[in-house]
Amino acid sequence: MEKLSALEQRVVGCLIEKQVSTPDVYPLTLNSLINACNQKSNRDPVMSLSEGEVQSVLNNLGARRLVNNVAGFNARAAKYQHRFCNTEFGELHFNDGELAIICELLLRGPQTPGELRSRCARLHQFGDVSEVDACLHSLMEKGPYVVKLARLPGKREARYAHLFGDVPVADAGAPAAAVSAAENSAARIQELEAEVERLKARIKELEAQL
Repeated sequence: MEKLSALEQRVVGCLIEKQVSTPDVYPLTLNSLINACNQKSNRDPVMSLSEGEVQSVLNNLGARRLVNNVAGFNARAAKYQHRFCNTEFGELHFNDGELAIICELLLRGPQTPGELRSRCARLHQFGDVSEVDACLHSLMEKGPYVVKLARLPGKREARYAHLFGDVPVADAGAPAAAVSAAENSAARIQELEAEVERLKARIKELEAQL
């Protein structure tokens, strides 16, 4: 499974988003892609990428056959499309709901099923949260391509993250490590309490022998 840097996630996410939401202007010119990457809405974090940075990412993705220039190298204006998924050249194939979820996770990071249902609306209409849950379950079984994170303190819903980069995996491990540490502490306390009871019983036995 391809691992993407944070900037590669943003570029691939933008190309998927525009392919679905504005097919009339897809594939994207370099300027259009820069504007999409730097949008202040539907992005987390908000970025301010330069032309050079985006072009460098495109070059790297192109070398890995994840993006290509459909206008050709001799054209006056390059136009880029992703080959990340749903192509005859790759192994990744998602239905409309799964693709919308992957796109939103690439663009905005970990989110709850409720947040995904609302934010995916411009890409795919989910009837209710149970449909989002079904797609998330499918994505976890297929790859896994997404992971369920430990629920944050004070939050009602757990978040989900994609597994196409390293950051979400660390995010998933941090809450789990905290829970594990708490469980280990509780177990240690129980062991110490049991040891105290054994010592008390032994002292009583010794006192009775005196």
